[in-house]
Amino acid sequence: MFVLDSHCDTPSQICRLRDISLDNDHAQVDFPKLRRGGVDGVFFALYTSNQLESEAGWKYAGEMLDGVMAALAAAPGEARLALSPEEALRNQAEGLISIFIGMENGGPIGRELSRLELLQQRGVRYITLTHNGNNQICDAAAAASRGAAKWGGLSAFGREAVARMNDLGIMVDVSHISDASFWDVLACSRKPVIASHSCCRALSGHCRNLSDEMIRALAEAGGVIQINFYPVFLDVRFNEVLASSGVEERADALEGEFIADPGDPVKRGRWYAAMDELAALPRPSYKLIVDHVDHAVAVGGIDHVGLGSDFDGISVTPEGMESCADFPLIFEEMRRRGYSEADIEKVAGGNFLRVFGENLRG
Repeated sequence: MFVLDSHCDTPSQICRLRDISLDNDHAQVDFPKLRRGGVDGVFFALYTSNQLESEAGWKYAGEMLDGVMAALAAAPGEARLALSPEEALRNQAEGLISIFIGMENGGPIGRELSRLELLQQRGVRYITLTHNGNNQICDAAAAASRGAAKWGGLSAFGREAVARMNDLGIMVDVSHISDASFWDVLACSRKPVIASHSCCRALSGHCRNLSDEMIRALAEAGGVIQINFYPVFLDVRFNEVLASSGVEERADALEGEFIADPGDPVKRGRWYAAMDELAALPRPSYKLIVDHVDHAVAVGGIDHVGLGSDFDGISVTPEGMESCADFPLIFEEMRRRGYSEADIEKVAGGNFLRVFGENLRG
């Protein structure tokens, strides 16, 4: 079995001075935790905010990628970059964790399609078309839910970008994009697409989640939905817990101070204390992850579902799923619910690797 997590924001944490070769306090992802969790491969997402102009985003994405490569160079016996499913399986056979590269938010490419080729050459194998704001490619789910859509789906440039990504073997990621953008992507992509970190809207009515109609269409087009672990996406009612606690707003401010000065132990300690307060809230159980797997399987089929935790991009996790070290709990719960080992292997990583390979083929 190859266990693959299709979305972690660890590059941002590397830029915040995390040494991922160590078993870090208050970290959701590092090499020791990946080992304990039996995770064979993980997509490190180069996240850039929609608030950054394209040039600033491009520069920061490059810095994150440099940081990932430096971390790999510093731990040659732990992990290795993987550019294809075949390389990942070879790494697994050699006892190495595979690190894949994704980009979260296509904003840094600006309107320069040539940058897609540069990203592909540096190892980027999927691009989440946008984040929580609209960009030059498409509208975001969060913006559209506020009535602030700009393009009504994909822009004309966005259609060009999707076509070029298809040519280059870069997977198109529909997580974070608006419903209209989703349907435009499915209409114009020649390759199966992914939702690298999304949940089921039928179970949790958040705009970031996919409706049954979307899950079914994604599956019919050969794609895969990777279930997100963020408690609000698993159960939107957790938003009320966060709001009533008053912790989240304060935690966001403390995290901002830490990000601005990650070497300051006082600011780091304040952010860690806020994370502890968030973890002390009554959180949804990790078993809801499997509820969403169940639902996605019922709607789209067992061949079109996987796992994309969003670890290191979320400040609070489901109860029991504190880090990537806890991945085995998901498979134990799936066994308890009657999934066969063959089906667990598909959800654990097999389905995503299939779509990955189909995108690389001409």
